[in-house]
Amino acid sequence: MSNKETAIVPTNEVPATKETFALSTDMNFGDELQGLKLVYERIKVPAGGGLAYEVPGDDAESPDMVKEFKAVVLHSHPVNAFYKEKFNGGNESPDCSSTDGKMGTDKETGEIKQCKHCPNNQWGSGEGEKGKACKEKRRMFLLLEGNVIPVVFTLPTTSIPVFELYATRLLGRGKAPSRVVTKFSLKKDTSTDGIVYSKVVLNVERDLTATELSSIQPITQQVKSVGAVADDGDE
Repeated sequence: MSNKETAIVPTNEVPATKETFALSTDMNFGDELQGLKLVYERIKVPAGGGLAYEVPGDDAESPDMVKEFKAVVLHSHPVNAFYKEKFNGGNESPDCSSTDGKMGTDKETGEIKQCKHCPNNQWGSGEGEKGKACKEKRRMFLLLEGNVIPVVFTLPTTSIPVFELYATRLLGRGKAPSRVVTKFSLKKDTSTDGIVYSKVVLNVERDLTATELSSIQPITQQVKSVGAVADDGDE
């Protein structure tokens, strides 16, 4: 599968304003773009403890490498992916995958499985009898400054606790990830098995203004209406 997800985003439903965090100052594209299929490009976490994200740039064939970026977390949902063979970083789709972390679909048979009771989703089923054979991740829709189309970002399993703590602390102050600008950076960490990996770091940059929240709301609703994005094995 491609490393981009296709979605229909009605361009006439995005408000035009110069004051908002993420919206272009010129959204008068005309009627010729009605019903255009736009894509959700992706931001990727580096492997092996790298400290630079792969972010879509002006050249689709050559993404930018940045140490940090700022975005609004419009929406997120859990995803699960199971590979019978060890994932080698290619574009192979999972042998079984779930777009909500609850119900998975077997690629070969089409069988629908309940993730909660699946043996591959139990602790101890992973390689070396540690962890789970089915990898839990969290898929995010992010709105970068200067953009009107969100990008997709997948939190690796090792960084899910980072987001859980971040969201909990925000909620404790009566806020939510969708109401602030978040700064994403990276740090190098080491697992209990001695494997070096890149860990996501999240910090609040600032609160969104009332005007920004109002302007971003239609984009958030469009993202939620599209539904969950399947894991295609690109992380």
